[in-house]
Amino acid sequence: MEPLNDNLEGKVALITGACGGIGRAICERLAAEGVRLVLVDIDDEAAQTLAASLDADTFVAALDVSDPEAVTREYERVTKEFASVDILINCAGILSNNKLLATSPEEWRKVMAVNLDSALYWSQAVVPSMRDNGFGRIINICSFAWKAGGLTAGTAYTASKGGMVSLTFSIALEFAGAGITVNGIAPCYVMTPMVSEQLTQEQRDATLELLPVKRFCAPEEVAHAVRFLASPLSGFITGEIIDMNGGLQFD
Repeated sequence: MEPLNDNLEGKVALITGACGGIGRAICERLAAEGVRLVLVDIDDEAAQTLAASLDADTFVAALDVSDPEAVTREYERVTKEFASVDILINCAGILSNNKLLATSPEEWRKVMAVNLDSALYWSQAVVPSMRDNGFGRIINICSFAWKAGGLTAGTAYTASKGGMVSLTFSIALEFAGAGITVNGIAPCYVMTPMVSEQLTQEQRDATLELLPVKRFCAPEEVAHAVRFLASPLSGFITGEIIDMNGGLQFD
């Protein structure tokens, strides 16, 4: 076995939902490490602007991540630019605060398609080359909602994140012997538009009272956890979900 190191320079990372609050922080953190980046987002203009702001080798893939044919097509374009993807971060997601009786079939399918189905499609795309290379990191941005039942999050969102955790476990077990680790990060109330714009001031104030640390999570803190899991030195960690809930639940 060759000596391991913590160097990510030259690795290729594909980040879905790259232009969101968490996605952007991840891109900035990995760019600082010399990682080459594939920015996946539905908003081409925003992705191009983000790419131009990063001191990194970048490639933009603008598409609807819930469309499996689009994922296949764009991944073929990615592999023409970069031979393979070493690190996949499934960060694309949409929030729904509607609880059970207010959740329509259309909303359910849309949330599942973006939050859960896309993680499946991208994992299917990158795993073959990761397996051939004997190295891969898949990091799924889940949510504390998966184990808490969704304190303010709706039924569809909560269920999609629970499915993402199970997907993490399934892929981790299947490819543990191939040098591929699959882990999740479950943050709680990250200060992004999902919190600042989709929760009322009253809801935010009530949430802060529940959090022992008395503040919301910063996107950069999630990016730090992503960097840790992406490291070659994290190869003995797989099938784990890192809680980032400010002390809301200990286990």
